[in-house]
Parts: sequence; structure tokens; C-alpha cells
Amino acid sequence: MERRVVITGLGAITPIGKNVNETWKGIENKECGIDNISLFDNSNFKTKLDAEVKNYDPLDYFEPKQAKRFDRSSQFAVIAAREAVKESGITKENTDYDRVGVFVSSGIGGLKTMQEQCETNYAKGNNRVSPMFIPMTIANMPAGNIAIEFGFKGESISIVTACASSTHAIGEAYKTIKQGYEDVVISGGTEASICSVGIAGFENMKALSTVEDKNRASIPFDKERSGFVMGEGAGILVLEELEHAKKRGANIYAELIGFGSTTDAYHITSPSPDGEGGAKAMIRAIKDANIEPKDIDYINAHGTSTHLNDLTETMAIKTALGEASNTVMVSSTKGNIGHLLGAAGAVEAVICVKAMENELVPPTINYKEKDEECDLDIVPNEPRKAKLNITMSNSLGFGGHNASIIMKKWEE
Repeated sequence: MERRVVITGLGAITPIGKNVNETWKGIENKECGIDNISLFDNSNFKTKLDAEVKNYDPLDYFEPKQAKRFDRSSQFAVIAAREAVKESGITKENTDYDRVGVFVSSGIGGLKTMQEQCETNYAKGNNRVSPMFIPMTIANMPAGNIAIEFGFKGESISIVTACASSTHAIGEAYKTIKQGYEDVVISGGTEASICSVGIAGFENMKALSTVEDKNRASIPFDKERSGFVMGEGAGILVLEELEHAKKRGANIYAELIGFGSTTDAYHITSPSPDGEGGAKAMIRAIKDANIEPKDIDYINAHGTSTHLNDLTETMAIKTALGEASNTVMVSSTKGNIGHLLGAAGAVEAVICVKAMENELVPPTINYKEKDEECDLDIVPNEPRKAKLNITMSNSLGFGGHNASIIMKKWEE
């Protein structure tokens, strides 16, 4: 018999909040975390805006030596994990740490550290490159650093599937618990790739918005959308086997009931034009959850604000849900927090859980111009009160990686 998987802890650090409650309040209040780039001199760039974690000082969270040895992506991951683990109530007294895994992903890893150390190498020579360069840069280190911080000794992996990375991490963690390999998995993702080389790479492939009005830069499903806005931060969910959670009296937020993933096998950056891959991921998740499309109340869309993504995701939702696509509520919170790349899915999963808890659908903010081709109910501009029983979160990554998870409000 397959085991049920529940969510017992949440953690986040985002452009609109240093924790889950601040982030959710930002969603409720329609806050836009997008502003002028401050992390580097962008005077020679067309891209003027990003979505940074505001007023962030690593010394508020780490000792100086630890802060120096952690890339910003690892810092965010550990901060969010601390919140999620504390909230979950997991301790050595109530949980076997040999059966606690860490599935935390990053789409890119320590890009800022990589840039800085390459510059040091060219300017000062190879003997000045930091001995911490590799451990700070590789994408598995956020997961490794979380495991070290808490002493969790189960399976620890980092799945890299670009912007689908953290949704894949959550989905694989769910499968691992369901099949009995772990009792608890700390799952999610982190990203901190706002640096000159990161912005240059995305800008030169024409993926970023160059709009200078922060309220019109990240505008998912709007006819005037022209690219995404780079964000940063982390989201962590504590997934736990139901009976294990009950035994220790844990607070249960929601149940994770479905996961589906596919590959477009089409293009390195563009989604399949008909949305076939994304649709099949959703269909797999629905089948895994043993529900009908009409049972889904709300979808947190990948909704990046690029022309192709929003169009093909609309088509994918229509294909996957059929007639139910006419009534399901769909929104993108990337107008609030930008695109967190590999961390996007995890933060958006946290938002889905809070939406069910508060019976409030997050709006797609800063929406003005209707696009006839993106004709879903995208909950424009204002949050909507609604009883949410089942929610879905989608993530679509470069390379054609698609992942979809389905969560259900907790009930015995």
C-alpha cells in the first residue's frame, strides 16, 4: 500500500518577504517586488529591473565565516529551511534523522561566485582563486549545506531541470516518501543568479523584459508582455509520511496527492508550440492524484510573462483540463516576485498551500491588456475569496522539462 504524503512545514525568502507570512501578506496586498537593479552596475544593460530580496544582510543570519563560505543561493536555501524545519517541529527526539532526505534544487547554482572567481583568475592569477570556489558554485551545495546544518542523513540530491528544478525536487521527494524510502524529505529550491553575466545571458537571448516601469515589466498573460523579470530567493516544504506526522502530533497544512513530469524533446529554450509536453505533465499529475480535471480549483501557472510561455501554457491547460479549463482559476504570481528560475516552483507551491489555508486566490497583478489567445480565468489584479480544496502548480524549464504537482487541503 502506497503511503500518503503531507506537508508539515513551510519556509521562504522572496522579493516580497523574508519568511512565509511576509511573502503571503505581500501576495494578499498585491505587492510588486520588482525594482531597479542594485546588485551590480547595469548602466550598459537594456535590462533595468529585477526582483531582489530587499535589505538582505547575510550577517543577520550567519556568522561571518559561514557567510563568506556560502554562496547567496546556499544562504537563501538554509534560511528557508530553518523556517520550514522549525515550523514542522521535527527533532531528533521524534524523528530518525537517518530517514530524513534533502531534495533541494537550484537551476544554476552559485553563478555570482563563479563570475567573481573567474574575474579574480583573469585579473590576479590562478593562485588567487578561492579554495571555496567549487563548493560555493556547484548546484548541489544548497542541499548539502541544509543536510550539514541539521544533521539529516537520508538521501540528499539536487535535481537540475532549469526553471522546473524545484517542482521536480518536490515531486521526486513525494515519490520517495510514498514508496517508503524516507519518512521525511526537506524539499524545494533556491536561486541567486542576479549578476551581470546572468542578466547578460538572458538579455542576449531576448528572454528578459526591458520595460522600465516596474508595474508593466512582469505582466503574465497580458497582451503587452515582452519577457520575464529575474528574481531570487528560496522556497522549502517539509514533506512527511502521514502516519509519521500524526504520531508526533505535527500540524498538517496540506496533502501532496499528485506529480507528473514530461519532456518536450523539441527545442533548447522554446516550449513545444502546442503545449503538448506541459499538458501531458498535468495529465500525469491528475492521473497520479486519482482526481478529475474538474476537481482542480486553482492553478498557479508557470506564467513567466514571455509571449511563448504564456500562450503555450494556456493551450496546455486547455488540453489537460478540457471543459474544466473554462472554470478553473489560474494566476501567475511572477508579477509579485519575478521569475525565481530554479526556485520558482517551490515558492509557488508554498503560495498554493497558503492560498488553500486562507481561502484566497492570488491575483495576476498589473494586468491591463487582454490577450484573446490567453483566455483563461487569470484572476486579474484582485485576490478572490474562494474555498480551495485542490490546487495545482506548474513549472516549465529550458530544455523542455515540464513538472506539475497537485496539493489538497488537509482533511482526515
